[in-house]
Amino acid sequence: MLRQAVFLDRDGVINRAVVREGKPYPPANLAVMELLPGVPAALQALHEAGWMLIVVTNQPDVARGTTPRAVVEAINAHLKQILPIDEFRTCYHDSGDGCVCRKPLPGGLLAAAREHDIDLGRSFMVGDRWRDVEAGQRAGCKTVFIDYGYAEKQPESCDYKVQSLQEAATIILGEMK
Repeated sequence: MLRQAVFLDRDGVINRAVVREGKPYPPANLAVMELLPGVPAALQALHEAGWMLIVVTNQPDVARGTTPRAVVEAINAHLKQILPIDEFRTCYHDSGDGCVCRKPLPGGLLAAAREHDIDLGRSFMVGDRWRDVEAGQRAGCKTVFIDYGYAEKQPESCDYKVQSLQEAATIILGEMK
């Protein structure tokens, strides 16, 4: 039987994004990384309900030379240690690199689905940027947009618009019934 998954963006969904001039950025290092309120309980509830939890994150600052890959990996490792996350799929490329795993392309979600026998039509993508929502849509997932009102392009459409991962988890758990 195929599994169900909740795909999650990292920065702005699990941990607080650093917002400068209305745009979100990842934390500079593990010392300043801060979990968002309600995230541990939300992920635990999803995990206990049987959802596979896969983080799919773009980290282009590595390709740009502004963040060492070791910093991204340290944050991911810490989050995996303290939260019930099954897997991290990290794209280190920049927009012009033509990488299929860089959202808004769905490569990361599609690869995870093949590897873990995931039914994408019964799965969700949760993100705080249009790229996350579009990747989820292209993969055939239901989409949940956490709207922080960033000063950037917004998703053209999404299945649900919420204010937090906690609210997203409530909706996802409600859909199971």
